Amino acid sequence: MNFEYTEEHLAVRDAAREFAQAELLPGVIERDTEAKFPTEQIKKMGELGFMGMMVDPKYNGGGMDTVSYVLAMEEISKIDASASVSMSVNNSLVCWGLEKYGNEEQKEKYLKPLASGEIIGAFCLSEPEAGSDATSQKTEAVLDGDHYILNGTKNWITNGNTASVYLVIAQTDPAKGHKGISAFIVEKGLDGFIVGKKEDKLGIRGSDTHSLMFTDVKVPVANRIGEEGFGFTFAMETLNGGRIGIAAQALGIASGAYELALAYSKERKAFGKTISQHQAIQFKLADMATSIEAARLLVYKSAILKDQGKDYSYASAMAKLYASQVAMDVTVEAVQVHGGYGYVKEYHVERLMRDAKITQIYEGTSEIQKIVISRAILR
Repeated sequence: MNFEYTEEHLAVRDAAREFAQAELLPGVIERDTEAKFPTEQIKKMGELGFMGMMVDPKYNGGGMDTVSYVLAMEEISKIDASASVSMSVNNSLVCWGLEKYGNEEQKEKYLKPLASGEIIGAFCLSEPEAGSDATSQKTEAVLDGDHYILNGTKNWITNGNTASVYLVIAQTDPAKGHKGISAFIVEKGLDGFIVGKKEDKLGIRGSDTHSLMFTDVKVPVANRIGEEGFGFTFAMETLNGGRIGIAAQALGIASGAYELALAYSKERKAFGKTISQHQAIQFKLADMATSIEAARLLVYKSAILKDQGKDYSYASAMAKLYASQVAMDVTVEAVQVHGGYGYVKEYHVERLMRDAKITQIYEGTSEIQKIVISRAILR
């Protein structure tokens, strides 16, 4: 593996860092408190090319590699994980899925505005009784002439209300089990498509998370992605890339908390010297830095394998599993380093600790990642 960044990589990283500091940091505490979606900030991210980074330029994308995307995700996530999860879903799940498996008509109509950030998308797999168990889809799409009639409910949908385009996984032939699952592009505003209330969450509170209800929604056959029965494969392949984005988000949350703890340790004094001079704090910082670096190597390995066109499912599962645990461990320790100040919003680390938890849950829980990894090593 080549651990040297290219000039393009460094330029992307620096641009993301500058944007995060200038545009995301102001107001991030208020957005978290009020559970307010970062509408203007997401719009600017689209204008800067952060919402379709890996998409071919002919479809209005940035044409960048996965390493560039990971670098940008880390910097954005250091400051605002609610913004970075929208970026992750739009890049890793929606744009990637459409570019990889959509036809030319679908790419022209939907991928171009998604990649440019003109609109954003949502990926709709989870259901009330089918979260990590994607084979147990209850949402059904029944063919009726040149349309499918879509009925069902989707839960925990990121960009649930702000999206314009939704990739929906549904059963088209329940008798075939996972081979009877298909994928559809559903536009917002169709009759029978209702967005439920926004979830009041522990972390990533600015993220737009909703349930979606479909009642006799007419979806054109032209909006099916691939053939009937391709939906399960589509979902699993798309989630493999999604894990890289979430691993990068976890890495960013951990890095942001560590940087705050490090800076605070050099300012705060106790017993006549800065707390960074106390061995107890030094050991915490050493552990935090080491675990972050290990997580970074796993994340970048999965990104490089993806860019090389190699199988990265095993590596992305490892990266997400480990980076999400690091995010939890480091943010908890960052609060501890700050002492009582770490428990108040003003110092940011309590928010990062709350944001970290979701990285162990979405794109498949930590237990699901262990299943993916164990199957690979026992194969």
